[in-house]
Amino acid sequence: MKTKDIKFLEIRYLRGPNIWTYRPVIEAIVDIGELEDFPSNTIPGFVDRLKAFLPSLIEHRCSYGERGGFLRRLEEGTWPAHILEHVSLELQNLAGMPGGFGKARETPIRGVYKVAIRAWHEDVTRACLEAGRELVMAAIEDNAFDVAANVERLRDMAERKLLGPSTGCIVEAATSKERRIPAIRMLSTGNLVQLGYGARSRRIWTAETDRTSAIAETISRDKDMTKTLLQSCGVPVPEGRMVDGPADAWEAAEEIGVPVVVKPYDGNHGRGVFTNLMTRDEVEAAYASAIEEGSGVIVERFVRGSEHRLLVVGGKLVAAARGETAAVIGDGKSTINELIDLQINSDPRRGAAEEFPLDVIILSENPVALHEVTRQGFAPESVPAAGREVLVVRTGNHTSDITELVHPSVADAASLAARIVGLDIAGVDLVCEDISRPLDGQRGAIVEVNAGPGLLMHIKPATGEARPVGRAIVEHLFPNGDDGRVPVVGVTGSYGKTTVCRLIARLLTLTGKHTGLACSDGLFLNHRQAEKGDSANWKGANRILMNRAIEAAVFENGSDAILGEGLAYDRCQVGVVTNVDVARHSGRFYIETPEHVFNVLRTQVDLVLPKGAAVLNAREAMLVDMAPLCDGEVIYFALDAQLPAIAAHREQGQRAVIVRDSQVVLASGTDEVALAALKDIPLTEGGTAALQVENVLAAVGAAWALDISIDVMRTGIETFFIE
Repeated sequence: MKTKDIKFLEIRYLRGPNIWTYRPVIEAIVDIGELEDFPSNTIPGFVDRLKAFLPSLIEHRCSYGERGGFLRRLEEGTWPAHILEHVSLELQNLAGMPGGFGKARETPIRGVYKVAIRAWHEDVTRACLEAGRELVMAAIEDNAFDVAANVERLRDMAERKLLGPSTGCIVEAATSKERRIPAIRMLSTGNLVQLGYGARSRRIWTAETDRTSAIAETISRDKDMTKTLLQSCGVPVPEGRMVDGPADAWEAAEEIGVPVVVKPYDGNHGRGVFTNLMTRDEVEAAYASAIEEGSGVIVERFVRGSEHRLLVVGGKLVAAARGETAAVIGDGKSTINELIDLQINSDPRRGAAEEFPLDVIILSENPVALHEVTRQGFAPESVPAAGREVLVVRTGNHTSDITELVHPSVADAASLAARIVGLDIAGVDLVCEDISRPLDGQRGAIVEVNAGPGLLMHIKPATGEARPVGRAIVEHLFPNGDDGRVPVVGVTGSYGKTTVCRLIARLLTLTGKHTGLACSDGLFLNHRQAEKGDSANWKGANRILMNRAIEAAVFENGSDAILGEGLAYDRCQVGVVTNVDVARHSGRFYIETPEHVFNVLRTQVDLVLPKGAAVLNAREAMLVDMAPLCDGEVIYFALDAQLPAIAAHREQGQRAVIVRDSQVVLASGTDEVALAALKDIPLTEGGTAALQVENVLAAVGAAWALDISIDVMRTGIETFFIE
């Protein structure tokens, strides 16, 4: 078997909708060589070795649509490209990216296949594909393969490169079937994401938005300023003040009365916060640690009770979590450090990555926890007696959802605190003994108001109900069902695409919309050419969609762009297919047959929104066959008004753009409205240039679908010239 191999001839990243699926995929061209003659059931021991490497493959349903379906295919005999697809998907699943699309298809060349798998991130999916190839070859050749080490490597890569859980839950809510708001990750790493397109887009960075005021964020970091503002508006806060040294810290503690809290005045995430301090030594030691975490220190009254985190979005309480303490129980033989690892850090909710709701506790790196342990008379290497409880962390472990318990007056106080600071999304930290009662009677208080709060505690609470916080943030950014979309028009076909795009962009500009155009002639913003050279590609379209001045966008999509990059937009209001010449698309990307060409061009029709329209050339039988695939309306165009497809379409009360008596006519059912005479449209050369007449009809069909007025359409086509 050593002479048999799986080789990658090409690997390409299709960043957006493509011939495979609406989502980004990695497409690999795979040559299995001599293995074409050796399906899985003919290789001794292969199936058993593969199952031993990845027992979880039993969950793959494959073409049988049932659990174990893929293993059944292995037993019956299938080929390495298909196996590579499933193994790569399973490695993604084990690395924390569950589910996803996968396909393996033959090309016209024997032994060469296309393998496509859902790409959550280009680098991660490439790594999974490459590891999948190594695993399959190890199973074929009966070699060792360290599955655990590879999965750990892939998981670490995913944690570093994928969106964090807070950002991810917002994006998931935005792109759900209920909202269908498009999302663009603005950098290949990090959590900066644009939701929506152009002028109607919003931007998020974890739980901060483009509505999060810089002033408000600055105020929230300054704990003393925050407290002063809250107090002036009647929000209950603990008494306290800024201090300028260890001695002053103790003096403040005496003024307030112990127990007290010592914390940085501009810290975050609970770092450097020391609570329930009783003695001068404790206060002064806490000051020394707190000053390391910030540029100043506050001493304030210790509020008795549990710490709670209340999430306020757009002035409304949407979730609340209660904190719990973390302690260890001595066994008479293990050190404090060992007990923490055994009893606290072993909790599956704890980890160093962002996906874990609780942090790992390491005393040497956590001065607050170390202080808590030492004040009880222990050192990290001390061995507590059997049964002795040692408190390790008093605050910060927000694990239990208690949203339903929050008293209305407490919710109002948290909402008011967020508004006073000026945050559209705020994590309000509140301490009280009973969250279901008003704060007044129990001396409860709001202790902090935080910008960019973590959402994981509300998404995956240890106890209680998970809260749809991502959905709440999306509703805040896009109220009343707003989908954040500007009109997007995509144009594909064999000829005339550039002209049709430029004419549609001209018509949109005449309506007063600031229009972006990416086509073979360049990148255009209204009438201004912003960039020369071919921009009919993913990069050009993406630049338009990220431009927040854009109110409408038009994109040229050649078959090479669809096959080689994928499209930059998820859906469109209008999709135009100008015409079809099969030979023009054949010979590249293993496209050889009319069926292949159909599958490429239909991509544009597949993307039309339910309230949008596909504009199709009725003289092309292939495009007429494509019409039922459209989720929205279909508007035909044709030089010949008597075509059977036109007649049948109009009989159903549908729309078409036709030529009758040398005029462009808008036909809707039995009604007809003359738009303009061909002799008055320069592009058509008096009606003698048939292809250009079709281009005008296609552009008018798109404009009609966009509800552009007849007067604007007439003016646009009568004043449009090819430069």
